Amino acid sequence: MARPPSLTLSRGTLVMYDAPEAVMPLFTWDARAQCYRARGQAYRTVMETLMAARVPVRDQAADFQKLTLPLARETPPYPHQIRGLNAWKRAGRQGVVVLPTGGGKTFLAQLAMRDTPRSTLICVPTLDLMGQWYSGLLAAFPDANIGLLGGGSRDETPILIATYDSATRYAEELAGRYALLICDEVHHLPSDFYRTIAEMSLAPYRLGLSATPKRSDGREADLDTLIGPIVYSASPDELAGNTLAPYHEEIIKVRLSPNEQAKYDDLIRQRNDFLRQSNINIGSIDGWKDFIRAGSTPQGRAAMLAHNQAKNLAYGTEGKLRVMEELLANHADERAIIFNRDNATVYRISREFLIPCITHETPVKERHATLEKFKAGEYQWLVTANVLDEGVDVPEASVAIVLSGTATERQYIQRLGRILRRSKNKHAVLYEVITEGTSEERVSQRRRGLDGQAFSEPDWENVNAPH
Repeated sequence: MARPPSLTLSRGTLVMYDAPEAVMPLFTWDARAQCYRARGQAYRTVMETLMAARVPVRDQAADFQKLTLPLARETPPYPHQIRGLNAWKRAGRQGVVVLPTGGGKTFLAQLAMRDTPRSTLICVPTLDLMGQWYSGLLAAFPDANIGLLGGGSRDETPILIATYDSATRYAEELAGRYALLICDEVHHLPSDFYRTIAEMSLAPYRLGLSATPKRSDGREADLDTLIGPIVYSASPDELAGNTLAPYHEEIIKVRLSPNEQAKYDDLIRQRNDFLRQSNINIGSIDGWKDFIRAGSTPQGRAAMLAHNQAKNLAYGTEGKLRVMEELLANHADERAIIFNRDNATVYRISREFLIPCITHETPVKERHATLEKFKAGEYQWLVTANVLDEGVDVPEASVAIVLSGTATERQYIQRLGRILRRSKNKHAVLYEVITEGTSEERVSQRRRGLDGQAFSEPDWENVNAPH
């Protein structure tokens, strides 16, 4: 009797030397190595196809471990967490669950691990989040062997929490070890660099988590194949007053001073004159690329400088700081977070109003100490540039003041989520302070998903200043 064909793993690809006809369409012939290859992510489809065709195979590719993961936590899940978990299970334990910040995505993931007790790889975008996941999983599964990959750690454990950077670097080594792949802030995954994690991984079970998976480049569509489609979604409005604190939003418009307005108009005129002469339309990603490439010429550099100066005028007008001061006085007994897009304004607010600040330049220990003091009530207000937008558990606050930000709807939802964690008698409020008669009005509309445009201006500061 002939021996069953073997399925092996080599550098993140599945390999068969004598592929059965049933799975031939899933593989590509590698003439150099004289074998059939497929991406690691095809593992589940390959195995299910062979089983359906009743074709035996020697699986030498997967090295998954069975675990026992009873939850130590006695807190019952909210109804939306149960619905999200069940929807994920019905989808074959593959797919994305979309919940607002504060909606309990991490606990839902713990429930998924409990109900899918296999070796698990959890990917997160930052070291802060890695530490939070580690603390949470130790509390949830105190007897489990949990390790870290990133920030100087390189553990080899059946439950591994890794930064996206480290998981990508070691994607080939990790590919066959983990049956469950959990990607927090899953909107990061479709990038050219990080997608390797999912493409090489054999994980038959995949869970993506995000407050909103939208990306400015439209690549969120790739999540359907990398992780699975969106299987459950709940908005802040749906959870407010039950799971999350009730809240309301207010838009406050300020005007540039006459001198500021004249300068703004002149700068925009300089930029637009160059765009017309160069036949460049910055309403698309390709147009923005053309504008950036044009920066290699003196005229292009002058136009880009005018654009940036106009934007800084709109975002940093003195009128916004006066409004901020008034809002803080109106909420004198509440804890507030002030969001801004650039470090310079954050440092100015911190210096002039004596408010502690956190930016991507703040050392990890100092950042942790500042958040702890905010939690304890030693600090009542906090000002930040982007670093608290994503994933980080910000201690209880009921007021958010957004002075400036990017056009991404994801950032808006994440900033709202920072103040929505429920507590007794809490009613949260988000103030968005925008400059009337400038491009910031359109940015605000895109942030709220109101104008239907898929494109948003790239956040060049975030790209150049990772946190």
